[in-house]
Amino acid sequence: MRRRTSKRTAEDMTSTAPPTAARPAGGGIRARGMLALAAAGALALGACSGSGGKKAEESAGPGSERMTVAMVTHSGPGDTFWDIVQKGARAAAGKGNVEFLYSADPDGGKQAQLVQAAIDKKVDGIIVTFAKPDALKDVVARATAAKIPVVSINSGADVSAGFGAIAHFGQDETIAGEAAGRELSRIGARRALCVIHEQGNVGLEDRCAGAKKTFGGRLENLFVQGTNMPQVKSSITAKLQADKDVDGILTLGAPFAATAVDSVKEAGGKAKVGTFDMNKDLVASLKAGTIEFAVDQQPYLQGYGAVDALWLMKHNGNAVGGGRPVLTGPAIVTRDTAAAIEKFAAQGTR
Repeated sequence: MRRRTSKRTAEDMTSTAPPTAARPAGGGIRARGMLALAAAGALALGACSGSGGKKAEESAGPGSERMTVAMVTHSGPGDTFWDIVQKGARAAAGKGNVEFLYSADPDGGKQAQLVQAAIDKKVDGIIVTFAKPDALKDVVARATAAKIPVVSINSGADVSAGFGAIAHFGQDETIAGEAAGRELSRIGARRALCVIHEQGNVGLEDRCAGAKKTFGGRLENLFVQGTNMPQVKSSITAKLQADKDVDGILTLGAPFAATAVDSVKEAGGKAKVGTFDMNKDLVASLKAGTIEFAVDQQPYLQGYGAVDALWLMKHNGNAVGGGRPVLTGPAIVTRDTAAAIEKFAAQGTR
């Protein structure tokens, strides 16, 4: 679940030419996470290779006719996290002869309208996020009634199957939060902030709630306006200036971690910063030690796996996940392990 920087309407839903991209590195912290990686590997092997169009259709064999998949999320282009999700989706689309459509809106009602637009287009599959699940429940039911399979990613693992989705790809946000809480304790924090940049986003709230369970000190939620980074910085700085005992900050997205580091400097404090999610700049910060850790949910794997799941359902009747979420994380990245994924982050797939 993540943040958003732009809005698109139903009319803006356009096809993107899916380029070939590298496959993601796997990772997870529990047995279910390992099973998820095995499933993802099976997905990668199960679909055909190719670059789309007639050539891909011919190489894929019988039953591999062109299909259209729409992804509708609560974020949009320009956000580093969702750019990685889309890279994974386009990579799977490119080798599976899939036309990939992307649209997004942070407003739950407008997101539902975009899903309805995909239904009206009679696409072959829909990928959604359940950051605000109540807003999407009815429209997803209409999709399944129209016999359009739905896969959810990133947020809403607990409601996905009940809403009729055939699979969910993402991390368990509570488990991921628990991992973050342990990391806050490991770096020596005792009085920490959990910075929530989108009120009402259930996944973000679950992360903070999970962190509170395992953190050995006191963790307080701090709500900020995620669409306005200067305001985010101002809010964090003001809190640090008002409470000198804060020695740890947990942000829920990579761009917010960099802003938190700036806030610590401006406030003259010594709070250590950890975060959720990855991007190229964050890897450099981890290596430099300005950010202590990142909880990576491997967004490339979410996009890739979701498109592959729909491809396999259409062309081979496969069901992925066995009715349970396919976990793509959490994978903890620290200063000691950042170098191992640096090249993948540089190419925009981690």
